[in-house]
Amino acid sequence: MNLRISGLARTWGAATALTAALALATAAPSFAAPKQADPKVSSIVKGDPVALGFDPAKLKVAEDGLKADVAAGKLAGAYLLIGRHGKVAFQEGFGTQGPGQTAVPNDQTIFRVFSMTKPIVTVTAMTLVEEGKLDLDAPVSKYLPEYANLTVYQPDGTTKPATKPMLVRNLMSHTSGIIYGFIQPTSPLAKVWDAGGENRDDVKLRDYAKIIAKLPLRTEPGTAWYYGRSIDILGAVVEVASGKTLDVAVKERVTGPLGMTDTGFWQPAANKARFAEPLAASNLPGIGNPYYDYTRKPVLFSGGGGISSTAEDYLRFALMLQNNGTYKGVRILKPESVAKMREDQTTPEIRKAGLFFPGPGMGFGLGGSVVIDDKVARPGNGTYSWWGIAGTEFWVDPKNDLFMVFMIQNRERATEYQAKNRRWIYDALVKP
Repeated sequence: MNLRISGLARTWGAATALTAALALATAAPSFAAPKQADPKVSSIVKGDPVALGFDPAKLKVAEDGLKADVAAGKLAGAYLLIGRHGKVAFQEGFGTQGPGQTAVPNDQTIFRVFSMTKPIVTVTAMTLVEEGKLDLDAPVSKYLPEYANLTVYQPDGTTKPATKPMLVRNLMSHTSGIIYGFIQPTSPLAKVWDAGGENRDDVKLRDYAKIIAKLPLRTEPGTAWYYGRSIDILGAVVEVASGKTLDVAVKERVTGPLGMTDTGFWQPAANKARFAEPLAASNLPGIGNPYYDYTRKPVLFSGGGGISSTAEDYLRFALMLQNNGTYKGVRILKPESVAKMREDQTTPEIRKAGLFFPGPGMGFGLGGSVVIDDKVARPGNGTYSWWGIAGTEFWVDPKNDLFMVFMIQNRERATEYQAKNRRWIYDALVKP
């Protein structure tokens, strides 16, 4: 593309974004914060495991397994919560919050949930969709003009202009072509991204989105699933569509109304002693130690992985999704919006063309994975789930009306416990 055409495209993109913003400002309803669930009333309502369909002896297999792993030095500590029909059948902490600590992980222990931030930011975006301030099928450039002129990386190291627009839906479903360099850190594309500023955290989110827009995509938007910084860019879209910084938009629209008072992009200094810590620091290529001090307010609000939370708080979010958008009378989303989030956005061709996909029997919806074949995957069809790189995980299974929250800080064993949790929980579910 020559400079003159490129300049015209940028001018057109800016004008389009301005026109769209003005139209939204006049046409969309103003935001009215929903009422708040009482943060003093716990999300954890205990029930009888047998009445909820679980075999206590088989639940004890999970308990014994986690105790043994802590005793063997595999984990500093862990917290597992399992429930059905809105009630908790199993809830226990194991080990300690971290090396040298005496506190046992509990429902108030704070964990860096990393990529479990993604569903929260996606739900925030979906509230804007409901208000008409955000369009799932609009080009990202409608909100971020710099995304009108994207390029795609070629095998020979050159780039070509993208022929397909990147849609907001592509950001939510990781089909945007945006990558995480640390997944293949030695690849030529990852090196280009690293040199181009992918791993910067010293800029505000809107400026970070401009940095990413200059980097070549791995694939044409909408053609392949590849895990990456898509939800970080969705966070920038949320900022433009809401007129608020991402931390404020998330708090006003999701965590605040749900009473998630211990969930955010940073924590008060007084909460430092409540953090779970890993057995040892574990650097990621290009990123460094991800277990940094979350009591320091970040410059960059990472929509892809910047939130910390407790099991009790995150259960509020999970139960809201399980109950089709409502928690304790507080509606965050309409049922049809939750249903959209559970719709698979991929095809066999899209899944095969990417990397890091959740696995057999799985698809990917908006902001999280979905089970599309429970003859292959243990949770029931329609189960919505995601996890964090330190091993935290949650899922809501509408078919079996089952939910779980699992918290550790040990990225080396994240996938190990994904498999163990599915085996432990569904082996114990004797009355589906």
